Amino acid sequence: MTLKQFVNPATAATVLAAAALVGIAFHGTRVRADDIGGDASRIQQGFAIAPVPLNLKGKDPALVGLGSYIVNAQASCNDCHTLSPQAEYSSGGIPYFGQHPTIVNPAVYLGGGRDFGPVAGPGTPDIVSRNLTPDKTGLPEGGHTFAQFLDIMRNGTDYDHFHPTCVNGVLTGTCLPAPFDGALLQIMPWPILHNLTDHDLLAIYEYLSAVPCIAGPPAPSILHNDCK
Repeated sequence: MTLKQFVNPATAATVLAAAALVGIAFHGTRVRADDIGGDASRIQQGFAIAPVPLNLKGKDPALVGLGSYIVNAQASCNDCHTLSPQAEYSSGGIPYFGQHPTIVNPAVYLGGGRDFGPVAGPGTPDIVSRNLTPDKTGLPEGGHTFAQFLDIMRNGTDYDHFHPTCVNGVLTGTCLPAPFDGALLQIMPWPILHNLTDHDLLAIYEYLSAVPCIAGPPAPSILHNDCK
């Protein structure tokens, strides 16, 4: 994925703050604070706290800013969708060491890989968080459409079919035994996140489409992402 248009978070915050007051044209539509449901301050903060450069080409800046606020200030998605607790922050910015300000490690940001261990006990597969970054198509989560994203967030559907339900209870090392449903994402808190509004979910999707692609390990790893 080629990132041709980046936005400096501090600059974006200033622009969005001004936009909230006087209104500017996004995608040919004039946007004011009341047009975006009073989200102006959250949008501004979202740009201020985005830990990576953002590609806004062809995207709605208001949605991207709001999505960043939800992902980085409310849902804390990177806590799970990063390689490990040790890799989540960069040296000199590790908050648990008393280092300030916090510096998120951009090399693994939302790239997945957190291993939660065997959810169904010995002989069952480890559940590993997925790569949420966009692939070469520009679509997040490795190419999922917004309709698929909604289904994932509302119903927990696992489009990767990485851990199917075991047939006749026979463990294969990759399947999940009953009563686990292999068609559904395990661990991922979609039973809570499904309560988000359609607008918030659209904002999250738009933000995820704006972050840099993380290639991850080579195929056939579930974490591999085709960035080019």
